[in-house]
Amino acid sequence: MDIETLSELPVFHLHPRLTAMLERLLGRIPSVRRRIEQEYDAFMQELRAAVKPYRDRFPVHARLPAVGLAHEQILQEIEALNAEEEGRWREGLVSGAVYHGGEEHTAFQNRVIALQSQSNPLHADVWPSTVKFEAEIVSMTAHMLGADAAAALGDEVCGTVTSGGTESILLAMRTYRDWARAEKGIRKPEIVVPVTAHVAFDKAAQYFDIRLKRIPVDETFRADVEAAAKAITRNTIALVGSAPSFPHGTVDPIPALSDLARKHGIGFHTDACLGGFVLPWAEKLGYPVPPFDFRLPGVTSISADTHKYGYAAKGTSVVLYRRRELRRYQFYTATEWPGGLYFSPTFAGSRPGALSAACWASLLSMGEDGYLEATRKILETAAKLRAGIEAIPELEVMGDPLWVIAFTSRTLDIYRILDEMSEQGWSLNGLHHPPGVHIAVTLRHTQPGVAERFLADLEAAVARVKTQPAGKGGMAPIYGLAARLPMRGLVSELLKRYIEVLYEV
Repeated sequence: MDIETLSELPVFHLHPRLTAMLERLLGRIPSVRRRIEQEYDAFMQELRAAVKPYRDRFPVHARLPAVGLAHEQILQEIEALNAEEEGRWREGLVSGAVYHGGEEHTAFQNRVIALQSQSNPLHADVWPSTVKFEAEIVSMTAHMLGADAAAALGDEVCGTVTSGGTESILLAMRTYRDWARAEKGIRKPEIVVPVTAHVAFDKAAQYFDIRLKRIPVDETFRADVEAAAKAITRNTIALVGSAPSFPHGTVDPIPALSDLARKHGIGFHTDACLGGFVLPWAEKLGYPVPPFDFRLPGVTSISADTHKYGYAAKGTSVVLYRRRELRRYQFYTATEWPGGLYFSPTFAGSRPGALSAACWASLLSMGEDGYLEATRKILETAAKLRAGIEAIPELEVMGDPLWVIAFTSRTLDIYRILDEMSEQGWSLNGLHHPPGVHIAVTLRHTQPGVAERFLADLEAAVARVKTQPAGKGGMAPIYGLAARLPMRGLVSELLKRYIEVLYEV
């Protein structure tokens, strides 16, 4: 039985403990183990071909060269690789990933990075310019997200620059853990998150020994407030809401959730990694944006990614706190190390100051007018895409999104549609539980003709799935397997082997 056949099996519903026991028992049967390994090997061969396309076309550098290569030779190889890859994102065929991508903006950022290529925030005495950049990035982001309203209530919003949304979320959850331990004596911390919250919260729970309690979402994919209230216990340290969620682009009921957190005296984190640099401007443009930031007194922290819709180079985000006293629990200090007194505001020690400089430059160059105009273009394009998707009878939009448009099908295999779109050059996001696909609209998609091409290709993909049998390979079989097979360990093992393939030379 191959992966394609397994993915067609009916859905099983077993208790997780029974599932784990069944996996262990099956894994001990030699014939079953051999068959599983055969399936893994077959799938890995397909993945290898997809993620290692350059093996036979470019030199392989498995060891240091005996004599260093000429700069020009190295640059030629990088330029050739870049030429292979830049077409898809420049043409707007990629969901998210590259959020601006304009030639002038990119060239400007590259020039800033070159000027600051040696800087390192760890050495603030050597590069005080980086200290300036990061403090101002935090301040600009904070004022965009309700710092003035918080100040009117006697709070001083503060934060730090991080390497991305995942680090911002990890830092916030570790901060709440240590705050709750010190201030409330909580030794078995719990966080309450919607099932649609970013997977970084699950990562934080695993890394920091925090129990993750997931709550359901309603038919519009927004967090269930009543379920959140029931999930809170005396060990709860923080409640989470998304603005918007990554899968479906819907904003959780942040006012109600943050009020609930405030009532219980726990933290509330708004994950605005995706929407922090869109929602404030969408609100100014007149779109229906519910309050989600520090204007709400129950919101105690926010994550917002500057390297997404802030249009900075990849590698920066901001985590904000309502009060300095809370941010202090994020900091690391060492006072007894023979290497000297040591401190670090985030997980990393040395960091690329050039990325902070490029982020600072991006925020200044965009300005309020730039963000307003970019948001206007994105939301108008997203509305066009949403209307076009809704006009295809076999598809339906999930929830009520503004610019991250998720869709599914009640009659067709949505993952086969995803594969068909991939064949046409599109790189979209597959969704899970329930099955779906989304496109995160960026400035790349606002270029003339891109939305029209997307809708034409999508309509053609639906027609092919309706009339043609399923092919081999692609994401449809593995997503189908993950959705239907109760043995999550098998899927997890497959993903781990995929990661190992990425590091093969």
